Amino acid sequence: MKQKTIRDYDIIIGEMQPGYYNMITDVPGVKVGHCTIKNDKHQTGVTVILPKEENTFVSALPAACFVWNGFGKTLGLMQIEELGKLETPIALTNTLNVGLVHDALVEYMVQRCEKDGVTMHSINPVVGECNDCDINDILHRAVKEEHVFTAINAAVEDFEMGDVGAGSGTICHYLKGGIGSASRVMEIEGKTYTLGVLVQSNYGRMNDFTVNGKRIGPEIEKRIALADCTQVDKGSIMMVLATDLPLSDRQLKRVIKRMSVGLARLGSYVGHGSGEVMIGFTTANPIAFKPQSQVVSQQILCEDSLNEPFRAAAECCEEAVLNSMITATAAKTREGKRVHSLSEFADLF
Repeated sequence: MKQKTIRDYDIIIGEMQPGYYNMITDVPGVKVGHCTIKNDKHQTGVTVILPKEENTFVSALPAACFVWNGFGKTLGLMQIEELGKLETPIALTNTLNVGLVHDALVEYMVQRCEKDGVTMHSINPVVGECNDCDINDILHRAVKEEHVFTAINAAVEDFEMGDVGAGSGTICHYLKGGIGSASRVMEIEGKTYTLGVLVQSNYGRMNDFTVNGKRIGPEIEKRIALADCTQVDKGSIMMVLATDLPLSDRQLKRVIKRMSVGLARLGSYVGHGSGEVMIGFTTANPIAFKPQSQVVSQQILCEDSLNEPFRAAAECCEEAVLNSMITATAAKTREGKRVHSLSEFADLF
């Protein structure tokens, strides 16, 4: 059954048109897979973004990252910052599973390169995280290598959103968070390009929560009799942007920074205890592992043409977070407290 997204509640974010799925996978070649772990102790998992069918080590992609607030435990960003390229799929999981998922991505790339007859002596896996300890028994690290491989093998274009994969145990604005996505298409000189965003949402105060310009958090607080005066913006959000626009890694960094606009429109103040991490890549301008020439060239947009990608990044991030929440079902914390779903308050939109 098709999931109801925020658009099904007549909430249209921005003015640009979405792609076919309105997901990051509208970017040609991009796929997303989940492995969800739900049992008496755990509600967690792993989500993997595959940038393309080809071996990403052999043909890397221009990439960029930006850490808006660094309360996080991601791996792989240092090399992206230095070299401006992505060599592996991007995996998202819970905070204490980052190392195990990193190791699994290494093994996946070892096997992939052996299969492709490629000699690989170093690799830079990219792993992001959110802390899901309120719902998940995070100390007993549930995500293992087989779960990462399952997520990779399950990767598709039309993937599930909400409390699945890495979003299984997340909480956003004190409501149930999860995995969400959105996309936008644009035309430049007669050619259509796509930009998409995927988020793992786990941040924010309920009192600040705003939907399409309307601050509904205070009314939700009244309805559920939330009297927690210690509410703080904590928990983190991972934001992954993909596009087929011809951009340099420097331009990508400019674009991914605009995802912060989407967060601000939702009411985020980027609290001390929240890690806001942005990663982006483009499937244009692949970077060969062994180039035929020491001098390489690439096509990139003129800087004056970046206004639409900027807007697309902001719109996609805002809508992706809302989709992560509206598709998530209510849950309980490990102490038995109900974590409500945004869908319970749709009459406030």
